Amino acid sequence: MNPLVPPTSHAAARSASPLLPPFGLPSVHRGETSVSLMDSHTDAIRESHERCQGFGLTHRDRLDFSAEALADFKVAQERCARLQAQALPVMEMLLDQVAGTSNVVCLADDKGTILMSAGRGSSIEFAERVALRPGVSWAEAAKGTNAVGTALVAESDVFVHANEHFVQSNQILTCAASPIMDHSGGVIGVLDVTGDQHAFHPHTMALVKVAARTIENYWFCDNFSRNLRLHFHSQPELIGTMVEGVIALGADGKILGINRAGLKLLGASSAAVRIQGLRVMLGLSFGELMDRLRTTSLAPFKMHLPSGQVLYARGHCSNASFAPLFSFNDMHPSQDTAHAPHLASGLLKPSGSASETSTLLAHKLPKAPNGPELNDLAKDDAQMRAVVDKVRRVLDRDIPVLILGDTGTGKEFLACALHQASQRREHAFVAVNCASIPETLIESELFGYEEGAFTGAKRRGAPGKLLQAHGGTLFLDEIGDMPLAMQARLLRVLQERKVVPLGGHKAHDVDISLVCATHRNLREMMEQGQFREDLYYRINGLAVKLPRLCERTDLRALCQQLLKTLSPNHALRISDDLLLDFEDYTWPGNLRQLHNVLRTATVMAGTDQQITRIHLSDDFVEDLVQARYARKTVALDSRQPTDTPVSTTATAFATVATAPGRALQDLELESIRNALQACKGNVSLAAKQLNISRNTIYRKLKPSAIDVTLPH
Repeated sequence: MNPLVPPTSHAAARSASPLLPPFGLPSVHRGETSVSLMDSHTDAIRESHERCQGFGLTHRDRLDFSAEALADFKVAQERCARLQAQALPVMEMLLDQVAGTSNVVCLADDKGTILMSAGRGSSIEFAERVALRPGVSWAEAAKGTNAVGTALVAESDVFVHANEHFVQSNQILTCAASPIMDHSGGVIGVLDVTGDQHAFHPHTMALVKVAARTIENYWFCDNFSRNLRLHFHSQPELIGTMVEGVIALGADGKILGINRAGLKLLGASSAAVRIQGLRVMLGLSFGELMDRLRTTSLAPFKMHLPSGQVLYARGHCSNASFAPLFSFNDMHPSQDTAHAPHLASGLLKPSGSASETSTLLAHKLPKAPNGPELNDLAKDDAQMRAVVDKVRRVLDRDIPVLILGDTGTGKEFLACALHQASQRREHAFVAVNCASIPETLIESELFGYEEGAFTGAKRRGAPGKLLQAHGGTLFLDEIGDMPLAMQARLLRVLQERKVVPLGGHKAHDVDISLVCATHRNLREMMEQGQFREDLYYRINGLAVKLPRLCERTDLRALCQQLLKTLSPNHALRISDDLLLDFEDYTWPGNLRQLHNVLRTATVMAGTDQQITRIHLSDDFVEDLVQARYARKTVALDSRQPTDTPVSTTATAFATVATAPGRALQDLELESIRNALQACKGNVSLAAKQLNISRNTIYRKLKPSAIDVTLPH
């Protein structure tokens, strides 16, 4: 029988059990629950019973288990279509954890009407028998005290066991439910697990809670998919999991929403966070935040809250088609919480064959996102054309590719394009950042583990990245940071094409296309004994090096392409003067830095049609000013008369070469002095003419000996 049954008009069979003493929980639950939680639970049940009496219900009522009118139910389904789509994969994984005698997973709307129910084997028949089917209302006013209806009223996690149900006919059940809330704290649905009272398990409530929070993260990130999102936690390794906090920001820096985990981490209400804003809650302004995001490295950056609390944060925005390349902090496509949020407490791995699973949608591994093809990477730059020509020749030839290049040059983006151009495009693209995984976890991440392999291992174990990439492409980013012990084991897997999970004995075949990347010099590391020579020659079938941004000839085309992506509904262009500055700048952060600079500029530009220096952060403008002065200095020296004494010209170049910081500083101070004198000491006007901030002028003047009278 299909567990996602359509509503029917016939009533479910009824059964009852002897009335037990009030609030009779299994002893195992009382033994594992704190007194304060038990008191809170007892109060919640008592208050629900009082409400039921107010509704006019009695313990022996014969409840109406018929479904609501088909037309009304279709309206409810259409209204909650997005919620159902986001809950489907989570419900399947939850069902995998609670599968057993008569356990049913249900999703209800904000009125208590069951939208979907799922089970396996005998639980499908059980769901039909107790009316846990789509279209039936389990609101508290209709069914008395029950997990779905009571969770809606209390707006909190609720379990109701056996005789805690107000109506006697429901006392054969044990159920646990958690409300699903949106970014404003409103309830949009309820996730529930219900089973026979004898199937009670003390961990069911925790599993339901984890699953509900995961659906909330799906909803939140989808709701703000085109906004800047700040993902944060007190432990950096937990960023990207379902316990992370997420804040959505508008183009003006206002906080648009925050998820429930974020509220808990900040210890504040949703309204307080939105009203007080970034400065009060996080201790930094929107401009400061954008500067941190623009200059941050792969690791999350540290924030010191006004309360003294330390949090780690990473920015992300998935509205650009170039997200795999340009997103903050090199977030892999498989790590985007908007599409693949991580689950805790063993909810990651569905088990069982296709015949054993419910008819819920199967959870599939993420594939490489759609992006420019290989040809698109090679249109405007000769160096990139040479790279693409080389990698295209080894496609589908079982030759590993090693991508070299500085941080931010687009190594992962090229790997994605390689996968999309190969015959493996329909299979998984699995990206692993070897630098971001703790050394103690990298072995289990790559090779997987069996049940009981170590303390804290998930029930039934977990597949590793190698097995997840079977049939597809495995991308090992920053492989130069892989520990030596793991290098030896990886080498054996690549040689034998078999992997044995931790704690296991059976070898599994792996068929993968291997792409590796690093910004390190692996040859030097081999000489220093930090990288295995045999592994180097195993992964280096073809090595290609991506050019730095300052070495490419397609900067203007890249800028225009990025602006179209970042501002699709508002035509923007970069001023000619600023483009000249861009071309003279060294771009140490390469493509990632360019993307973040333009992202900030599009936000600051607002309704302006052209991006100028006033739309950039102060520190970046200072970098551009220094690059412009360096260009002018070289140009002046190159125009000196040929009869100029060689010693004078040589001395000038020697001064710049030996003390470029001093020369540039002198030029800056001279420009500031001239501007202040021309503006008669008006700092604001001088700052505007120089396209820098007032604070920058004050900071530059402080250590200097410039004698100028500033206005009071």
